[in-house]
Amino acid sequence: MTKWIRRVLIALVLLVLVLALAAWWLMRGSLPPLEGDLALPGLSAPVSIERDSLGVVTVSAANESDAMRALGYVHAQERYFEMDLLRRTAAGELSALFGPAAIGLDKEHRVHRMRARVTGNMETILGDKRPMAQDYVDGVNAGLASLKVRPWPYLLLRTQPEPWTLADSALTGYAMYFDLQDAQNKRELAMWRIRPHLPPSLYALLTHDGTSWDAPIAGRARGDATLPDAATLDLRTLPMQKDDKPAQMPEPSDVGSNNFAVSGELTRDGRAIVADDMHLGLRAPNIWFRARLRYADPRAPGGRVDANGFTLPGLPALVVGSNGHVAWGFTNSYGDWLDWQRVAACAKQPCEGTTRTLERIRVAGQDDVEFPVEETAWGPIVHHEDDGSGLALRWIAHLPGSMNLGLADFLHAQSLDDALATADHTAIPGQNLAIGDSRGRITWRLLGPVPLRAPGCAATTVAEAGSCAPWPFTTASGVALPIGSVQRVWTANTRVVDDGLLARVGDGGYANGARARQIRDDLFAKQTFTERDLLAIQLDDRALFLQRWWQLLRERDAAATSPALHELASAAATWQDRASTDSVSYRIARAWRLAVHDRLMDGLTAPAHAALGERFDMPTLQHFEGVAWPLVTQRPAHLLPRRFASWEALFEDAAREVRDELKAQGPIGERTWGERNTAKICHPLSRALPGFIKPALCMPADELPGDSGMPRVQGPDFGASERMVVSPGHEADGIIHMPGGQSSHPLSPFWGAGHDDWVHGRATPFLPGAAQHTLTLTPSGG
Repeated sequence: MTKWIRRVLIALVLLVLVLALAAWWLMRGSLPPLEGDLALPGLSAPVSIERDSLGVVTVSAANESDAMRALGYVHAQERYFEMDLLRRTAAGELSALFGPAAIGLDKEHRVHRMRARVTGNMETILGDKRPMAQDYVDGVNAGLASLKVRPWPYLLLRTQPEPWTLADSALTGYAMYFDLQDAQNKRELAMWRIRPHLPPSLYALLTHDGTSWDAPIAGRARGDATLPDAATLDLRTLPMQKDDKPAQMPEPSDVGSNNFAVSGELTRDGRAIVADDMHLGLRAPNIWFRARLRYADPRAPGGRVDANGFTLPGLPALVVGSNGHVAWGFTNSYGDWLDWQRVAACAKQPCEGTTRTLERIRVAGQDDVEFPVEETAWGPIVHHEDDGSGLALRWIAHLPGSMNLGLADFLHAQSLDDALATADHTAIPGQNLAIGDSRGRITWRLLGPVPLRAPGCAATTVAEAGSCAPWPFTTASGVALPIGSVQRVWTANTRVVDDGLLARVGDGGYANGARARQIRDDLFAKQTFTERDLLAIQLDDRALFLQRWWQLLRERDAAATSPALHELASAAATWQDRASTDSVSYRIARAWRLAVHDRLMDGLTAPAHAALGERFDMPTLQHFEGVAWPLVTQRPAHLLPRRFASWEALFEDAAREVRDELKAQGPIGERTWGERNTAKICHPLSRALPGFIKPALCMPADELPGDSGMPRVQGPDFGASERMVVSPGHEADGIIHMPGGQSSHPLSPFWGAGHDDWVHGRATPFLPGAAQHTLTLTPSGG
């Protein structure tokens, strides 16, 4: 018996080894080739693809057609699965890969019918870029086909990748609409629902649109709210939930992207310098792919393109970077790009003026799911009210021309004037464009489609049917600063302008101004700048925004006998002044501020919560700091949330929640910010794998300095998806960072390459390094 058991065990071990070897062989087979000569159909001449030690690709081609074909080839070999996720996200087709778990998300996105919209508007999307886009698509499919084994995620999912199409490149662009804009318009809907149940003075207080941290480039700062007196508003007289159950608070969602620039008047040799760090959800590999594109082009200055920066696999364009004459970077604008309109109830379905389409959602492992979508001239009906009426959503992304490939023309710009003329015809999700040229000039402008609403059609409420005609849009909005009018520009997802320009852009949920103000003050703290000075601003993790909350915590501890407050204040006795990984005081002050905010928001929205019950949804209030700070410093009795007998009781209750949560993890004095802010940057499929394999698909669990209220925005899986500091014409002095690495393949030498420099803020050269690998693509038969 013992002999047979031994034989069985040996057989099992051998079987495991064989399976492991087969898995390794399959994984190796999906690695892209880095060297040698390979044929690529459609090329007019050989193309060189060099990779440096970080895997940064340099494409050297005879012309644009060959360059785009080669770029598509490389994108597919390194990132096809991630490209697939982007097109499926926009189209609502993830269930075909992931099964029933993705049906809910697919329905959220499928209601917008983006694949149908894209297919019906390809001529508008492509324009004169169709040949270039087709070259890219052909390159993508050739790159995918030339892999010995399909990309490894498809092996895990037991499916085959589907070919790339022109529509898929457009859907890649629309995926960014979903990432950067609220496709459900939840904020406006939540505010519209609560408005009838709040006194006007209370609604006005909640919707105050600024704080003392405001720092627009042009226009006035809003400042903190002025609190209403007891005769105007008294919470003690208003209804609240009978069961004394607090409202469910949304997770804090402070967003972040920064870009800023200084003109040649602030540098020693007259160069303009542009800095950009776009903050997004982080994963491995990163969303962007670093590339240098070099090819002959009569439209470019000197007849040749030589551009460096970040591409988005799926699109034939350089998204941000420098072409030697112009450097450009983006932040999300947070203008108001969506509006609701009520559709009256009717007895017969579909209602008059409404069309009904039956969408079919493919689901891996089960039958297709049928999903009906109702549409009006205003847009799809996304919500149905209790009275039978519907709410139709008009989103700029629905309209023909809301996405095109105009961004590719930035490669040809030789000055700000050229680039801004290109911007007038470029359609991408609305962005703040910070831009500088080789003559030392800088400016800011809004890039992307802007609604042309009719007078009297408010953008912040639900329009009644027929009260407003469906609005068109323009990409030549004129929302810009004059060239040469400023020496410094800065944006950080906050309000940039005021008055008439702001009226055209609207407010789609601008971020708190703390980051923008810190960047602005850093820019005005010096009169001469280098690239490293701007990198230092990107890495600024000083906790200026939270310092006053730490002081308030200490003051309230000294003023009252409150056990939990005392424990927190004692553990946070030393203020480290930064969101550093070793800071206990930062973590405590941050958590206590959020807990206080929750109690204040619950108290101010209590009448709406009481009236709406389960239908109540707490709106996102990005500027609530401008209401909270006056409340906690003035502490008026008539604005004290009714759940608390005193302001001290509110502060203590918030402290008790924080104390108990921290104590559950160990001694409070050892709960550092780094422990809370530890990187969780992983491949999308890592959650589907056993725990012992998961680390192989994740970046190291580094403790990260920084947070959302300062320039160095960093969270466990959110932060700077890139950092770039560059002067056009001086790219050799530029600096660049990228988390997550170039390659999506865990066995690639470029998996995670460069990530450690991003973590520690080490200055990585903007230009690619010396070639470590060279692959030559030749015309078929060449």
